[in-house]
Amino acid sequence: MADGTPRLYLVYLDADATPRPAPELAELAPGLYLVRTARSRSQVYHALKRRFAPRRLLVAPLDGDPKFKGVRPGALAWLRATGDRDA
Repeated sequence: MADGTPRLYLVYLDADATPRPAPELAELAPGLYLVRTARSRSQVYHALKRRFAPRRLLVAPLDGDPKFKGVRPGALAWLRATGDRDA
């Protein structure tokens, strides 16, 4: 976002491209991630596209914290630790 406020994005990145663990990134399942960053959707999309050259890529902003079940352990703790809202 232009004002520097961190925003939450849902990212799908094909399984051939696997990002290294990073504080702003949480893997929910193979290829499915949450990203909290002050970057715009376009900046996140193009950074991932350049770095991993994926066959499939989706970057979608989320208005609030998502609900989920059956994802990698620690995802909810990451969401709570990086956000201002209750999950």
